[in-house]
Amino acid sequence: MPMRLFSLLVLLSIALSACAHRARHDTMTAREEVAPASSWHVETRHDPAPAGGDWGSPNVTRVTVTDADPVDAYRLDTGDRLRVFVYGQPNLSRLYTVDHDGKIVVPLIGAVRARGLTVYGVAAVIRSRLGAQYVRDPQVAVDVHQNRPFFILGEVRNAGQYPYVTGMTVMTAAAIAGGYSERASERRARITRRKGEQQEILEVTADAIVEPGDTVYIYERFF
Repeated sequence: MPMRLFSLLVLLSIALSACAHRARHDTMTAREEVAPASSWHVETRHDPAPAGGDWGSPNVTRVTVTDADPVDAYRLDTGDRLRVFVYGQPNLSRLYTVDHDGKIVVPLIGAVRARGLTVYGVAAVIRSRLGAQYVRDPQVAVDVHQNRPFFILGEVRNAGQYPYVTGMTVMTAAAIAGGYSERASERRARITRRKGEQQEILEVTADAIVEPGDTVYIYERFF
């Protein structure tokens, strides 16, 4: 074979190899850009292959994906009323009110802490404790039947405790309490809000959002 023809064949082979590598790289990059970042919590555990078996490698990686609670998910507390449904267990499926200790009492398993948890967290606790001894593979769902009440004090006509209404503001809370008194400041208020074992005191305006369990105090105006 002439030396010139041999050199041309070698150069052509190198060029084809480079094109194929670039195509593979572009394909992988496109896949990475299309695949969205997961918003789920992923727990990875490395387990040895089972005795007498072969999973294709000495060790296998099992990936467990669980839907994590949102950071701003509603946290339960005293006064919340929960609807608990356990499939096939009518004696367990009922309404429960979170007591002053932050718990609900469920037949068979007793007191279950709810304060500070989401409905998904409570469902997981009930499922785990029922499944450990009483019910095989229990299917449990929990939702909020009624939010805990809010409290309003200060310069309103009827201070006291009232059922919470979704989307409530300081102004609508005052309206539920009979409206502002003649001496009320309609611009300023104070909200005391419980966060776990801590309390926040917020100086707010009339359009501030009220949350379940809040205590709203309406100030007296200065003139």
